[in-house]
Amino acid sequence: PALVSLAGIRPAARRMAHAAAWLMLLGLLTGGYVSAAMTGKVPADPQMALAAHLNALMGTFFLLGVAWTLPLLSYGPVGQQRLAWAVIVANYANWSITCVKAWLRVSGVDLIGQAANDTVFVALTLSVVLPSLVATGAWIHGFRAARPSGSEAGTPPG
Repeated sequence: PALVSLAGIRPAARRMAHAAAWLMLLGLLTGGYVSAAMTGKVPADPQMALAAHLNALMGTFFLLGVAWTLPLLSYGPVGQQRLAWAVIVANYANWSITCVKAWLRVSGVDLIGQAANDTVFVALTLSVVLPSLVATGAWIHGFRAARPSGSEAGTPPG
């Protein structure tokens, strides 16, 4: 017998697991980028390339963790899809922007008056930091108990 019934899998969980699989592949392939940066074959900062590699791998596990907990959350299908997309977009942005900032050799952690650095900072803030904080807050909030309705709420059947 199958361990998991495909009929019981939530669409948002499937979407997140699929996105996690692709992000894992991208993270593993980014290992080649790290190697090329470390050997000077590409003009990228090796430590930032390594950070991109690790961001993809860690993002994979963030996606899988949220996907696994979807049945535990009080969100309906629409709320689960919104949460899924927020986590997916933030993690793919984290990987891709970190790859680019390695190539640009900028830290992008504060506004310093340098165009490339400041553009990376704004991109990271708007597409990674803020969405990740909102998504994580929504994830935590989703663990609140679902509000019962009808007879489950103590209302006598009528």
